[in-house]
Amino acid sequence: MNLHKTLAAVSGMTMVSRVTGLVREILFARAFGASAYTDAFNIAFRIPNLLRRLFAEGAFSQAFVPILAEYKSQKGDEATKSLVDHAATVLMWTMLLTCIIGIIGAPLVIYGIATGLKADQEAFDASVLMTRLMFPYIGFMAFVALSGGILNTWREFKIPAFTPVLLNVAFILAALLLAPQLQQPIYAMAIAVVIGGVLQVAIQIPALMKIGMLPRLRMNPFHALGDAGVRKILSKMGPAVFAVSAAQISLMINTNIASRLESGSVSWLSYADRLMEFPTALLGVALGTILLPSLSKANFDGDKAEYSALLDWGLRLTFLLALPCAVGLATISEPLTATLFHYGKFDATSVEMTSRALVAYGVGLIGLILVKILAPGFYAQQDIKTPVKIAVGVLIATQLMNMLFVPVFAHAGLALSIGLGACLNASLLYWGLRHRGIYMALPGWNMFFVRLTGALFLMAGVALWSASQFDWVALHAFPLRRVLALLAVMAACGVAYFGALVAMGFRLRDFKRIAR
Repeated sequence: MNLHKTLAAVSGMTMVSRVTGLVREILFARAFGASAYTDAFNIAFRIPNLLRRLFAEGAFSQAFVPILAEYKSQKGDEATKSLVDHAATVLMWTMLLTCIIGIIGAPLVIYGIATGLKADQEAFDASVLMTRLMFPYIGFMAFVALSGGILNTWREFKIPAFTPVLLNVAFILAALLLAPQLQQPIYAMAIAVVIGGVLQVAIQIPALMKIGMLPRLRMNPFHALGDAGVRKILSKMGPAVFAVSAAQISLMINTNIASRLESGSVSWLSYADRLMEFPTALLGVALGTILLPSLSKANFDGDKAEYSALLDWGLRLTFLLALPCAVGLATISEPLTATLFHYGKFDATSVEMTSRALVAYGVGLIGLILVKILAPGFYAQQDIKTPVKIAVGVLIATQLMNMLFVPVFAHAGLALSIGLGACLNASLLYWGLRHRGIYMALPGWNMFFVRLTGALFLMAGVALWSASQFDWVALHAFPLRRVLALLAVMAACGVAYFGALVAMGFRLRDFKRIAR
């Protein structure tokens, strides 16, 4: 498999997802701005997202994919299909029970994660209602996570990468067509989540049928629990849940803190997070997605050199492409925020506040992406306990940083703590891989960093100078001019960075790799 071409294909699909997600956020900002009700929606949506990552995408995928790859390589199609059927049955029944409990207990859940919202009873009630509407989304996403793990193991990456586009399309149509028809327009976004979940499930079915791996769900989950492969997945999921929980618990604590800050703080963080997710998804998620199956295969083949080389390739690409993104977020945060969101109800204050959060995220962006590259180095060897221990320590460190940063930087302090915590997480994962001899760096890293640093300084200078030539908030009256100005600034940054790299000897062919 040509990893370079596969990464380009997955990143292309992910780009479509993020572009449509950005359109969705632009429409959301224009229609709703940043208020107690937007905070209520973001809080409500965060709960099914938390559980999705906890039980489905995160913990389940980390435990399921390496074991599925083992079955596919060693036990044949019949045993693999049986594992898929039984795993799907257990996962679906677990999600059904979770949804029922969540819908009944929604008021307690909202109060637990956003105590500050209780000060506005109408916003609190709206958040409870939207939570109940959106809870079935985690069941849909459980199936999507299962499907994605199967398709990625068969090296069918495009459908899983494209799937999130459908949620964004549902959001966009709801904002344009449904929201104006409702007495409380924000409820249209909650309805869109459910519709988007249904669409994401539907697109998986033909792809699974094509490879003969469409799960057959059983009425008796206890029979499925008797499968040795399912029990092995569950034994690995336990530590994985703790690993994912640490990050999500930190996020929930941050949401609670933000809900007690100035009204709109949760929304400002959400808008900044959307921009930060562009490079995180295009690099971290895409690279992690294609690396895990390849690493799992190299592990089963006992090819330690290939295993280490795959990690080395992923790390070099990450530094090459993530560092300029981090510099961009830190240096042109106001141009980005103003150009993309400063319309309708999204005012100049929101531009400033979102920009501050974006700068803070930029500080830790490299850590957020590196974690997604380094963690698969453990997961592919079915070692989930080590990332768990690291994640728990990072959770504690992040909250200690909150105590230091939030009084000084308010909501931006929360973003800064998350970013620095991710950098600490990545550093400890890297040390663990090196200490155990799992990863051995290939030659050339010192000169690689010297050249990279020179190009980054040049890019930062170009970004700061060119961005300072415009009053981005005042250009609100000339939206097309502002868009063209931002494109010009970004083009100048890109030419400066990649031009400097080419001048110093970097070539695209040096980063091509074929997985064995």
